[in-house]
Amino acid sequence: FKQKTAYEIKECDWSSDVCSSDLLMLATNILYQRKVDYHYQVAQDELGALSEAAHESFDGVLVVKAFGAEDRETERLAVISRRLRKARTNAITLRSTFESLIDAAPSLVNIAIIAFGAVRVRDGAMTVGELSAFVFLFTLVSLPLRIVSYLFSELPHAASGWARVQQVLNEPLTPNPRTMIVKSPDAMVDLRRASAGHVDSLLALRDVSLRVERGRTVAIVGATGSGKTTLLHLIAGLVPARAGSVALGTTRIGLVFQEAFLFAESLRYNLTLGADVGQDAIDRALHLAAAAEFVAELGVSLDTELGERGVSLSGGQRQRLALARALAMGSELLLLDDTTSALDPTTEATVLNNLRSLGDSVTTLVVASRPSTIALADEVVFMSDGAVVAAGTHESLLGNSNDYRTLISAFEDRKSTRLNSSHIPLS
Repeated sequence: FKQKTAYEIKECDWSSDVCSSDLLMLATNILYQRKVDYHYQVAQDELGALSEAAHESFDGVLVVKAFGAEDRETERLAVISRRLRKARTNAITLRSTFESLIDAAPSLVNIAIIAFGAVRVRDGAMTVGELSAFVFLFTLVSLPLRIVSYLFSELPHAASGWARVQQVLNEPLTPNPRTMIVKSPDAMVDLRRASAGHVDSLLALRDVSLRVERGRTVAIVGATGSGKTTLLHLIAGLVPARAGSVALGTTRIGLVFQEAFLFAESLRYNLTLGADVGQDAIDRALHLAAAAEFVAELGVSLDTELGERGVSLSGGQRQRLALARALAMGSELLLLDDTTSALDPTTEATVLNNLRSLGDSVTTLVVASRPSTIALADEVVFMSDGAVVAAGTHESLLGNSNDYRTLISAFEDRKSTRLNSSHIPLS
């Protein structure tokens, strides 16, 4: 009976030591989780803010330099960096404290076992061998406990990253707008009472009906905010039609934006985007875009490496290369969003006449704000408040539409103002 009672006492002592260790680690883990979750989440948010700010700063480096805002931009990035550093420092401080406690806990419990066991050995309740067995067994148990504790230390960081990924994955998927475009049997563009917009609660186009025959050059004219760019995006399949229908006579569409984007790659890659395009097609595209001459003057011609966003080129050169890219890719429908705005009138006329010389093989829709560009078009579409209010030749609209005549007069006045200001001597 005495031996059985002593065994139960020793078993209870062992269990209480193990339970104390488990409870200590559990309490430490829970406290750590609650404290460090917040800091890891803040660090993830600040990292995203810093990446966004740095990307904007690199893209707008010319604007920053032009307005002498280098110091202000540096301070803006420094503020975000300091917030990120503070959040990460707090998280790492908590983690190092937690891991130190986890590493120290088994050793402290072993010391407690030895101290308590020494008293039990002195009282004759257990032998030295039994005490050694307890210490050895607890040492074996401490390794899995450390592994579990390591997993607990990694969970907050992983949970924060998982939450950021889930924010992206949980965004609702919208169908590809291009799947809503149907085939037109005869016309190149056929819109029927189409409505569209970039924002769900706001329509930029309302009940637009437009028909463009093959091989035509159509100028889209309107005041700022009239829906010209959205119309091109609708035809290109970048925004869906909320109502009505969109029918096209081809799937080979080239949209050239006003702000031409060029990659920090070779000129050949920027013209082909890695597609298998023959040299003859590239040369023809450069000729049509009036870009062959300045390309030939580059260091190694098509193998010339362009800077970030084509920073080594002028605005007009970038626009002509973007147009050449659309032509080299075999586009049958060209959508030009004020693409020739950076060109001089002579070069612009050359480019448009080159496109018209292609006949029925290429149809061109060009957003225009220059009277010279508008006059070169076969047809003019006049837009106002997201609707097509008139269509016809430039001369017929001048005679029949007061609003169109007023807008063209404003374009002419702006042109005259620019020409006059360019001759003002600088003091």
